[in-house]
Amino acid sequence: MHFIDVIIPIPLQKLFTYSITAAEADFLKIGMRVAVPFGKSKIYTGIVYRIHENAPSAYEAKDIQQILDDSPVVNGFQLKLWNWISEYYMCTLGDVMRASLPSAFILESETVIAKNKVTTIDESILKDDEFLVYEALNHQSSLKIHNISNILDKKNVLPVIKRLIEKEAVTVEEEVYEKYKPKLVRYVKLDPHFTAEIELHKLLNDLSRAPKQRDVVMTLFSISAKTKKPVKVTDLANESGVSNAIIKSLIDKGVLKEYYIQTDRVEYSGEATEASKRLNAYQKSALIEIKASFEKHHVTLLHGVTSSGKTEVYVKLIEDIIQEGKQVLYLLPEIALTTQLVARLQNYFGEQVAVFHSKYSTHERVEVWNNVLHNSLKAKIILGARSSIFLPFDNLGLIIVDEEHEQSFKQFDPAPRYHARDTAVVLAHMHKAKTLLGSATPSLESYFNAQQNKYGLVEITKRYNDVLMPDIELVDIKDKLKKKRMKGHFSDRLIEEMQETLKEGYQIILFQNRRGFSPIVECNTCGHSPQCPNCDVSLTYHQYRNQLRCHYCGYNSAMKQNCEACGGQDLDNKGFGTEQIEEEVKLLFPEHKVARMDLDTTRGKYGYEKIITALEQQEIDVLVGTQMLTKGLDFRNVKLVGIMNADNMLNFPDFRAHERSFQLMQQVAGRAGRTEERGKVLIQTYNPYHNILQQVSTNNYVDMFKEQMNDRYNFKYPPVYKQIKITLKHKDYNRVETASIWYAKSLRQVFKDHILGPESPPVSRIRNQFHKNILVKIPKQQSLAKTKEAIIKINNSFLSVKDFRSVRVILNVDNF
Repeated sequence: MHFIDVIIPIPLQKLFTYSITAAEADFLKIGMRVAVPFGKSKIYTGIVYRIHENAPSAYEAKDIQQILDDSPVVNGFQLKLWNWISEYYMCTLGDVMRASLPSAFILESETVIAKNKVTTIDESILKDDEFLVYEALNHQSSLKIHNISNILDKKNVLPVIKRLIEKEAVTVEEEVYEKYKPKLVRYVKLDPHFTAEIELHKLLNDLSRAPKQRDVVMTLFSISAKTKKPVKVTDLANESGVSNAIIKSLIDKGVLKEYYIQTDRVEYSGEATEASKRLNAYQKSALIEIKASFEKHHVTLLHGVTSSGKTEVYVKLIEDIIQEGKQVLYLLPEIALTTQLVARLQNYFGEQVAVFHSKYSTHERVEVWNNVLHNSLKAKIILGARSSIFLPFDNLGLIIVDEEHEQSFKQFDPAPRYHARDTAVVLAHMHKAKTLLGSATPSLESYFNAQQNKYGLVEITKRYNDVLMPDIELVDIKDKLKKKRMKGHFSDRLIEEMQETLKEGYQIILFQNRRGFSPIVECNTCGHSPQCPNCDVSLTYHQYRNQLRCHYCGYNSAMKQNCEACGGQDLDNKGFGTEQIEEEVKLLFPEHKVARMDLDTTRGKYGYEKIITALEQQEIDVLVGTQMLTKGLDFRNVKLVGIMNADNMLNFPDFRAHERSFQLMQQVAGRAGRTEERGKVLIQTYNPYHNILQQVSTNNYVDMFKEQMNDRYNFKYPPVYKQIKITLKHKDYNRVETASIWYAKSLRQVFKDHILGPESPPVSRIRNQFHKNILVKIPKQQSLAKTKEAIIKINNSFLSVKDFRSVRVILNVDNF
């Protein structure tokens, strides 16, 4: 008898064993996919984890339905990493599998299949059974797998579906993202040959016989003088009142040069065009130090101020690794960032760059997966968000974690609740590769590790081209309000600076970490404000849809005309979000182009790109946005950054609020003045003497680090103590209350004083579930593995109590 242990994509504590024939045992390899029956009637795709000859004692092993692959889709390194994640982050292998594999790999009886609307295929290439399914999809928009088995009248339909997916005839149902191709915009400039004065006089004399052409050249001068922006052909034609033919004849003569500003970024056509840039002295010494540090440490932290040219240092390191024939993983916190970097890296490395993140369709993700698996030339450098650590690398040489302080690297829901930075360090260790963490404002954990000599530390203290750090000014709003110097949410200082910046033809970024129009709508008569029926939060007013929305569960309703409680008409908006700032800027500067970047405007696959491209092409003068703007984006022409309200970040109930605020403000400030001109940053606050704000304004990371570490020592928080957060949820408040008290009591018996809670979080009810949190603090000398064992023991006995079985328990290791 032969058996296999299979990982199934559902959260089971143990692996299930299935029986196979001797022939199958010879053919199967670890990491292949098999279709297996599970439960009464369900079929799942599982991954072979172990092949052996020991029958399970508790149950009779079922037969597998069939083998789905000819060769493994998951390699040994990945299984090792999956094991580590499931042990460290206290989740099951099934959870990790579901997070790792693209959804097209995990067919199950619940999967919904739809016809591929993007491509039309030639029906003659389909076999009979495939054609039947395809034909049925012409009459029905989507089918479940059991419908298909009824149509074909056979149990085993996964191979048919697999073939249809490979032929791109059908897709696994998920959100379909629109294809975005920004249209090519034609721009013109005077041929550089004519910039010398003598040549210019000669040209204007030559053109005196062609007055219309001469007008065009003169108009080009006047437009260029007025705005510093590139000149569009359409604008030039309108201003000078001539037809496109005349501009074309000037281009043909070689007087004007036409050029296009870039198109779509995903497809890369052409060779690697540029050699990488020459490094300046600071970058060179940093590069040498990093290489030296890699001799002693597996992990090195690169602490370089904003705009110091860290990316160019990464590029040089990548070049070395690629020459050794190894793979490189470049991790970024935010999808918005990948769009900017793709273009830069492709200029250097051509088609060796592959991109992997959640806004890509299944087909694109499967393609990248296969390229990495077969170590193909198309995927030597993987650029991706946190999920790309799960790709099947087999020859990794270097992992770069850019903006390593970002909280977006941590996954909060669903399990596995892993932190991509920490997992990357482990992954690199398995491959005997090196890890480089880069940031202008490193997280306290990483900087602490560097101080303890666990990591190497390399610093770049000067910006590229010796541009000065932006000039940061704190504006006291309390004082301005007293003196009646505020217009809406703008102080006179901010308006004055904005006017000046726009006059000089530069761009502005305004940062406000709240989306929507206003977070609270209140009746002035009775004080009632509309609440979400499912969560304990007030509804946020979104003006562009005229509705009230809950940012936790997505509930929405039309904006009320009168108060629901007393019927009064006098409704007032309290607080402000990005929409309101956008409105106010439009009123203050009606002739300038304003845009905003938040979760509402970047929904589609190319949402980010549209906005970033428009800002790069200088079609936007003022960009209002939430923290998406802060993530290492590189805009050449932004001179002023305004932070609308620094206080709501500082006063957040979280032990890392101060560290976060420092990082956020420092990063936003870093978007200003990245070329010759020195940037300016204005921070509006009610409390300009706050320590953190003072440290931001003097760009003093080390002071902030010392002061925050002092607090962490005193109050026993990470990185001094480790912590695990346990959240209990249920729709009945009393049940959660009793359950959490029981849980905390059991934990206290083992861990004594290192338990905090149970406490209700600031938002204590989300989606009709009441939450209770318990914190377990783990001192350095206490064994982490033993601690987790004890918690799992308590968790199992908790779940065996009949009343508590329906309470959901979430274990979150390193919950920050």
